[in-house]
Amino acid sequence: MKEKQISKKYPYKGKVVNIRVDEAEVENGDIVFREVVEHPGGVCIALEDEEGKFTLVLQWRYAQEEELLEFPAGKLEPNENPRDAILRETVEETGYEPIALEEMGMFVPTGAYGQERVYLYYAKQGAYIGQHLDEDEHIQLKKYTLDEIIDLIMSGEIIDGKTCTLAFKLKERKQRNA
Repeated sequence: MKEKQISKKYPYKGKVVNIRVDEAEVENGDIVFREVVEHPGGVCIALEDEEGKFTLVLQWRYAQEEELLEFPAGKLEPNENPRDAILRETVEETGYEPIALEEMGMFVPTGAYGQERVYLYYAKQGAYIGQHLDEDEHIQLKKYTLDEIIDLIMSGEIIDGKTCTLAFKLKERKQRNA
């Protein structure tokens, strides 16, 4: 069922994403068009403090036209290793060093048209060394227990996909290891 790329065009190349329109040959020989959003991928972390609370960021998301509550996250730089990216992004957004970093897998937010993959991590909160926000980032840090985060997801107050995925993976992992 693999489709073969015949041609590709870029109607848009941007800072965060590129839009590609491909012609592809499907199994029966028909030629179809496929729209692809090229994205370098991202990282997301559940950072737990000594009291068992997790740091979330509250920030305006322009595309959604509202503030979203999310686990700290960021975009991969070109050719950047996800582990290096999460170490960088955690300090940039929260100011805290992540310690005892553990991989929690990866997920694809929009498999039908997007190439983005988000790598998920869990860590204990280390020393505070200071935030380094990008000039266009304006975030507030919030602290919640994992149960509170799950409740916020179930009530619809947290709608961010990477946060929902990581929270449920973390809850299941903690239950299995209890």
